[in-house]
Amino acid sequence: MTAHLPVLQIALPLVAAPLCVLLRNRMAVRGLTILVSWLCLGIALALLDQVQSTGVISYKLGGWAPPVGIEYRIDLLNAYVLVLVAAIGAVVMPFGLGTNEPGVREGQHHLYYAAFLLCLCGLLGITITGDAFNVFVFLEIASLSSYTLISLGQDRRALTAGFSYLILGSIGGTFILVGIGMVYMMTGTLNMMDIAERIPLVLGTRTIWMAFAFMVIGTFIKLAVFPLHQWLPNAYSYAPPVVSAFLAATATKVSYYVLARIIFTVFGAAFVFETMGLQRLLMPLSVLAMFLGSAAAIYQTDLKRLLAYSSIAQIGYMTLGLSFANLQGLTGGIVHLFNHALMKGGLFLVVAGIVYRLGSSNIKDMRGLGRKMPITMAAFVLGGLSLIGVPGTVGFISKWYLVLAALEAGSMLIAFMILASSLLAVLYVWRVVEVMYFAGDAEANPELRDPPWSMLIPTLVLIGATVWFGFQTDLTAGAASDAARMLLEVAK
Repeated sequence: MTAHLPVLQIALPLVAAPLCVLLRNRMAVRGLTILVSWLCLGIALALLDQVQSTGVISYKLGGWAPPVGIEYRIDLLNAYVLVLVAAIGAVVMPFGLGTNEPGVREGQHHLYYAAFLLCLCGLLGITITGDAFNVFVFLEIASLSSYTLISLGQDRRALTAGFSYLILGSIGGTFILVGIGMVYMMTGTLNMMDIAERIPLVLGTRTIWMAFAFMVIGTFIKLAVFPLHQWLPNAYSYAPPVVSAFLAATATKVSYYVLARIIFTVFGAAFVFETMGLQRLLMPLSVLAMFLGSAAAIYQTDLKRLLAYSSIAQIGYMTLGLSFANLQGLTGGIVHLFNHALMKGGLFLVVAGIVYRLGSSNIKDMRGLGRKMPITMAAFVLGGLSLIGVPGTVGFISKWYLVLAALEAGSMLIAFMILASSLLAVLYVWRVVEVMYFAGDAEANPELRDPPWSMLIPTLVLIGATVWFGFQTDLTAGAASDAARMLLEVAK
């Protein structure tokens, strides 16, 4: 059984999804989804341990050896991402156990959980596969289920948000598919490690140049790199609260993994940064995202929308680390992938708890909630401090590595911009804290108290992890550094 863990990682949620549609009973499908998500986490942890102990895992499907057959290939980088995705799913899914699922229309719970499992399957599949075409297949599984999850929100605007995401996501997926097709035409293989061996012979062709451009632009759309981020604010704002937490913590992180894999494994750092000069585009876009995303967050009146624009800025930090193409920068980008998932997943669960009690995510309606919902608001403050990058939180670790990378690259200006953009985060976090603690009392409503413990525990787990991993950096930054070193060695 241990030898087949890679395929079980994908098969479990894929088989459980149609079972949810057949069962239809709300408690049964919820219990099945929670069980599968925790099993996926156990498998991901076992795979990470195996990679750290014995090295890269290569699992061939259907008895066909790679590169002819499809290969699931697990190294330090994707084992790290597998654990992240599975952990977020396992923590988020029990949220609100024993209550009606917040933000989901009545009678659609079986569809909601089926779509969630398909999304989990797609994200895990993107991460674990070593086949370029399979990346596209799993990307579409994750995307189509994400569109469904977003459109299941109770707000009618969720349909518009889901449709907008559908259009832009389809464009991004098409770009990636066209790029993969061009690479296959020139190399005759879809196995990513085999492509990496064959592609140096054809790097000077226009077809490969166009393939690279198509794949990078398509991934930029999926990752919501500025200015291709238009789908993200509405998608996160109008989706059911738990869906917002899950997608904010996983979807863009897996897209970042795909971008890193395209750059360092498929095409190679020398071609990407020396021949194509991607850093000359990626670095200014990242800096603009850091400032404009935070600036837009300051003016938002809805807390979910504020967090959505904050995500655009945080994605800027991740891509900035990638653009340095050095060990410190890549480590900072990869560790921020993990850290931002904890921060934003926890903060969106805070919003879910607020909406459950208050019925609104409008910041003006949250006057005095600091006294009515002390545990929930304390969690928001801790998550906000991590977004800012206060020492003792995971946000500080990410920005520390990025500043080191900027200094190593000889760019004092970029290092200053990283610090200056953090001040904008202070402004939008303080806006919410001011309303919650200093803007008068909340309305006299006996329901304004902390949500049930079934909602608080998952929230506190993620928010508490932002502090825990702010001190226990070997578990995150250490693994990220090892993964970054592996990528840079492969790219040589």
